[in-house]
Amino acid sequence: MHQRAGLLAHESDLVDLEKLTSSYFDVSPDVAIAEQRVAFGTSGHRGSSLNGSFNENHILAITQAIVEYRTAQGFNGPIYVGRDTHALSEPAQQSVLEVLAGNGLVALIDSNDRYTPTPAISVAIIDHNGQLPRGSDAVADGIVITPSHNPPQDGGIKYNPPHGGPADSDATNWIAKRANEIISNGMQAVKRATPNARKFDFLNNYVSQLDQVLKLDSIRNADVRIGADPMGGASVDYWGAIADRFRLNLQVINPNVDYRFGFMTLDWDGKIRMDCSSPHAMASLIDNKSSFDISTGNDADADRHGIVTADSGLMNPNHFLAASIHYLFGERDGWDENAAVGKTMVSSSIIDKVVSSLGRKLIEVPVGFKWFVSGLSDGSIGFGGEESAGASFLRRNGQAWSTDKDGLIMCLLAAEIEAVTSKSPSELYADLTRIHGEPSYRRVDAPATLEQKSTLSKLSANEVSATTLAGESISNIETHASSGGALGGVKVSTQNAWFAARPSGTENVYKIYGESFKGDQHLEQVLAEAQSLVDSVISSR
Repeated sequence: MHQRAGLLAHESDLVDLEKLTSSYFDVSPDVAIAEQRVAFGTSGHRGSSLNGSFNENHILAITQAIVEYRTAQGFNGPIYVGRDTHALSEPAQQSVLEVLAGNGLVALIDSNDRYTPTPAISVAIIDHNGQLPRGSDAVADGIVITPSHNPPQDGGIKYNPPHGGPADSDATNWIAKRANEIISNGMQAVKRATPNARKFDFLNNYVSQLDQVLKLDSIRNADVRIGADPMGGASVDYWGAIADRFRLNLQVINPNVDYRFGFMTLDWDGKIRMDCSSPHAMASLIDNKSSFDISTGNDADADRHGIVTADSGLMNPNHFLAASIHYLFGERDGWDENAAVGKTMVSSSIIDKVVSSLGRKLIEVPVGFKWFVSGLSDGSIGFGGEESAGASFLRRNGQAWSTDKDGLIMCLLAAEIEAVTSKSPSELYADLTRIHGEPSYRRVDAPATLEQKSTLSKLSANEVSATTLAGESISNIETHASSGGALGGVKVSTQNAWFAARPSGTENVYKIYGESFKGDQHLEQVLAEAQSLVDSVISSR
């Protein structure tokens, strides 16, 4: 833990914006170096211009590859393009628009040349395509320029196909491979022209429909006091608009944009990171929790949520997921009675218990929101959520809303729960633990080389020879989700505990997720044995 974790950043912690921007244009990546290749993780390609992993050639090549991909797929409608508030997002958007113009495609950008949350782009894509006649090839898709909650020196770009959610691995693997080929061949395939993007009112399109998703009248009538912190991100204009349109008792905390994010408190490792699930990054909201009934935070593209209650402080993302599922499936009478709940393999098992008590089907998937897209599109999944504070759910009538993570509706849902039940989400979760037990859950990172990460991602169940974990017999070893799809790691379960390990897509570490229904001390034993077990396996191959 860094000695200044949770404290305001110093001037020395802030990125040099001039150097960051000049490096975007001046540094040419060498795709023979693994760290400088285009690589799509669970949420697009990310990197920094300072180390040659997010530069102009990357974005030009990725955009050209997306153009070629969508052409091959027969997608002939416009492309919705948005950016967040990271410094590199502005020049990257310019690069994207140049390539789209060079290929003669219609690009739609924010009407005020401001910032666009990921869910606003998802909703715009779905709305556009829902109005097309059956069989039309004028389907729209989108490009979101964001590295999510990553530090200020990072940039990112992701592609959302016509379903509005994250692209699947077939698409991203094709795009990444083609982009690297383009860079290797001297960028000759890239077509560029002066941008000619058209304007689209993302904010009004999104905000005007929120009452189809949430019981905003109930929030207003209960006069729930909400403090919404955009954390300097793309939701900065949206929260004020939401408050005004629906007459909510909502105060926008820190409505400023600073590309260096100098107002942030440092995360656990001393870095500036807009992680709204981190108690260190959310320290300012936690310290002032009594000022509001519900305080909320969003990351830079507003696809994640952080919930602070006056009675309990920052909620563990798993706890809020469990409370949200319990509440929604008891309140949304417009949803199909067979609508399922989606969770990732590394989310808390208390969700399994809550879903079982509701008599609903549970669909467990690998890490990545892309696994929920199909179900959220057709209404067969009512709610899909990840342990990393990302989730979305259906409109009140059971139709699709955002098929990508939506941090804004999750924050507003916390206020709706308070308004309708007269209990905070943390109080509702406490009720659930009295019924189902109280789990201890934590994620830790362990160092790993690129080779060790590759080994872990390809691990098979029979390579784990252990028979016990923290004093209990191992009952299950999984490398794939029950619904299909590889975890890219391993999950080991006992009667009262489990751990899962998978490599990070952006850092030289692997992540260990662990949970125990036997308390914190048992969890620590689970995590320690998990790291020892995984280290022995990936080091011996």
